[in-house]
Amino acid sequence: MAFTPAKVLTTHHWNEGLFSFTVERPSSFRFVSGQFVMLGLMVDGKPLLRAYSVASPMWDESLEFLSIIVPDGPLTSRLYKIQPGDEILLGGKPTGTLTLDALLPGKRLHLIGTGTGLAPWMSIIRDPEAYERFEQITVQHTVRQIQDLAYRDLLESKLKDDPLVAEEAAKQLVYDCSVTKCPTWVDENRRITTRIEAGDYPLDPATDRVMLCGSMAMIKETGALLESLGFEEGAQSKPGTYVLERAFVG
Repeated sequence: MAFTPAKVLTTHHWNEGLFSFTVERPSSFRFVSGQFVMLGLMVDGKPLLRAYSVASPMWDESLEFLSIIVPDGPLTSRLYKIQPGDEILLGGKPTGTLTLDALLPGKRLHLIGTGTGLAPWMSIIRDPEAYERFEQITVQHTVRQIQDLAYRDLLESKLKDDPLVAEEAAKQLVYDCSVTKCPTWVDENRRITTRIEAGDYPLDPATDRVMLCGSMAMIKETGALLESLGFEEGAQSKPGTYVLERAFVG
């Protein structure tokens, strides 16, 4: 697999188990909002790579990624220690199914994610094309603890300082979060599947389009719920009414 060294620019630790970082973007690196790329480190003289969704917008001069920290994980136990100036390995060929072209036209776009499944949504909501295609875009993020709500301030501000989509996001972007395991959280605390089943998160295949990213269990369960409601999985070769990242679920 072809990869190039990329210099780390910034790191940010959201909590003990979650961090994000940015790296320099090679001049030849092109990607579509929602795609992922392989990245990692050299370990014992060999490249150790994993798939990471790009969290930065397609027009940014840097590339941003969001990662969990697994203390004994082969890669993340090392990756979370990176500092500005260090180098990581960056794959040269972004890919993935979480792209706007895999969806049929609709009125509302629902970006449903758990944990680090938020990452591709952060790229999509800063893409002007998303606001041209949909009247409303909802970022639905479900986590266990409040501190897991990465980018919360940015999302609650509706991207007010974004150079390209601030005006559109102010009118069209909705941030919907749920915290399931925190006793001090007083707002929504149910899993998205529970809310869909109860009819409290209504979805209509005639007007709504859905993207799924996050835990394997959530993706499979929510995908099955969508199918029962009449949604059809899409791909770039045959757009549908919902899409998920097949590379992450097998």
